[in-house]
Amino acid sequence: MTEDSKKTVYTPTDPRGLNEPFLPVSIAKQIDLPGNDNVSGAPLKVSGRYITKEYDMGTSRNEKIQAILNPLKSKKEKFWGLKGISFDVFEGDVVGVVGVNGSGKSTLLNILSGALMETSGRLILKGKTSLLSVWDGLRDNLTGLENIRLKSLMMGLSNKEIDNQINDIAEFSELGKFIKQPVKNYSSGMRSKLGFAIAVHQNPDIMIIDEALSVGDQTFTRKALNKMQEFKAAGKTIFFVSHALGQIEEFTDKTMWIQYGELRAYGDTATILQEYKDWTKWYNQLDDDVKKSYVAARKQAQNDFNRTQLTERIVEDNHLSDADKKKIARDNAVGGRLTWWNWLLLAIGTGIFVYAVYLYVYLGR
Repeated sequence: MTEDSKKTVYTPTDPRGLNEPFLPVSIAKQIDLPGNDNVSGAPLKVSGRYITKEYDMGTSRNEKIQAILNPLKSKKEKFWGLKGISFDVFEGDVVGVVGVNGSGKSTLLNILSGALMETSGRLILKGKTSLLSVWDGLRDNLTGLENIRLKSLMMGLSNKEIDNQINDIAEFSELGKFIKQPVKNYSSGMRSKLGFAIAVHQNPDIMIIDEALSVGDQTFTRKALNKMQEFKAAGKTIFFVSHALGQIEEFTDKTMWIQYGELRAYGDTATILQEYKDWTKWYNQLDDDVKKSYVAARKQAQNDFNRTQLTERIVEDNHLSDADKKKIARDNAVGGRLTWWNWLLLAIGTGIFVYAVYLYVYLGR
């Protein structure tokens, strides 16, 4: 690189200043991406429209309490983990999810599994989901066998159903005598084995795998991939996050590229992985100072994103019905959906305040 290019500072207002390849598509055009094509005619399994996730960056106790009791007036700094992602996934699709660390991949998968609620947008899931993550849902103080029973109960199985398959799960995990030991004594690879063994024996309609095969020995990884091939052959829908691009290439048909909360691309795996590799090559040749300014600018764009921008794009989207436009736009305009516990806590807080005023006015004379 020349001395001039080394001094270049990346700013989101001049995104092509560094000749960055494969910039994110506009939010309103995401549904036109090739990955949303249903060439097989299979039924729709998962559909997302303008999915967002907003995080409050305040850390003090008072800030957190204020945000819970009055989320519409919270003044804390915001960070948008997802900035309006739209996509369709069909029955039998195996979708890889790639992107740099902190881009929103795990956030999206946690929303799909129900472990996390989206801030706004429309999400349709048709079928039972199962999230497999290395650290997901395992209790350290319980043994492997006890964790099998607990997680299976949480997934809706009866004790009789668990009794019928608990030995198969334990055998598949290859933990041997350690299956009777507390999980706190497990290595990350052992936890991954146990989590995977539990998940694949629940027979979910939609399987969500988040870096769960990135640890452990290669023999078990191959065994796990073979098991997922069985799910694939059975027409199951699978989301698969991994930094091991070879696994993505081998196992998936389609791939989403998520970058700093945005959907950059969605299409056939070979095409998307090549674009991702080209972008990675471009990024790695940048000077360290330029890399820092690039990342800082992209992160700042996640702070600066706002609901007005998103609502304007929703209104322009010809793929949405008027009813969907109004619903999604309304969710964004008021600061995201308020969950039932937001309303409950708001009501309780209001009641306490009113009662305190009553005591002060009528009893404090």
